Amino acid sequence: MINSDQFLMDSGFWGWLYKLLTPVEWLMMQVMGLLHRLLTLIGMSPVGFSWVLSIIFLVLVVHSCILPIYIKQMKSMRKMQALQPKLQRIQNKYKGKNDQASKEAMQRETMKLYQDNDANPAGSCLPLLIQSPVFMCMFYILSAIPYIARGVREPITLFGSAGLFGVEEAKQFAQSNIIGVGFTDTFSGSGTHGKIIMGVFVALMCGGLWFQQHYSMKHNMSPEALAGPAAGTQKAMLWIFPIMYIFSGILMPFAVLVYWLTNNICNLLRMMWQVYEFPTPGTPAAEAKKKRDHDRENARRAKAGQISIEEEELARAKEEAERKLTQGYQRVQPQRKNRRKKG
Repeated sequence: MINSDQFLMDSGFWGWLYKLLTPVEWLMMQVMGLLHRLLTLIGMSPVGFSWVLSIIFLVLVVHSCILPIYIKQMKSMRKMQALQPKLQRIQNKYKGKNDQASKEAMQRETMKLYQDNDANPAGSCLPLLIQSPVFMCMFYILSAIPYIARGVREPITLFGSAGLFGVEEAKQFAQSNIIGVGFTDTFSGSGTHGKIIMGVFVALMCGGLWFQQHYSMKHNMSPEALAGPAAGTQKAMLWIFPIMYIFSGILMPFAVLVYWLTNNICNLLRMMWQVYEFPTPGTPAAEAKKKRDHDRENARRAKAGQISIEEEELARAKEEAERKLTQGYQRVQPQRKNRRKKG
């Protein structure tokens, strides 16, 4: 792709799509250009490692912006998971009833359940809808920069301005290299040293993606899910996606590999934090969180001079036993006030 005089991502359907995303692309290039200028102000060379750090910092900035939405997604997913038994009862209530009135009644009860619990079934889709264009733009601009440097493509502009990232910055980027590999080099166009370095990057990317899926399956999937029909799909994905990375990774410029590896590490850390804080109910991670929360509550109570959870439960059990001894085992039925006496 880099050795061609035509930037293929500007043609066909993708060209039309990336044209719509121009404001996002321009903004990301401004952030990267600003980060690069800050690094040069503190004494780093405008060519070389300063661009590596600019890419890494840009990925971190993007993930930081998305993190609040991601947290909201996790909370929305937990609410939906907690509502599943109630949703199941509503569905069972209208099971087999296909008339219009029953369908509308089931829909009303379902929507009321969502509203009463402040749950949004579409909440888990929002981060994906935001993340996908953002990371597509990141891939696009890193692929476009070498063409801008060679004059094959115009800089990305908004309202007629390239801002902090024009032709000069693109040339500095294209001239940069780290550990003997140029930013615009690809696997096929590199020597033995470049192939080894890029091969290590691709291997790390594939290994990170494999570990991410393996960790999620091991800690955040219930035994029932691992034994069900979805288990085969999950195990296939465990190997298919890393293998796909191999074929796509050897075609990409080295700068894109730097971005991909940084992004993979961020995704892995975020996923591990998600499993730690927002595990799926019924999974090993959920049991581990339940124990952590229990221990933390006991530690908090001990610090405040309060009784432990176990002592509280024991005291409650003793009170219940004493009540049964004094009042008998027959539960006292509640009486309505002002109940009319039968004549």
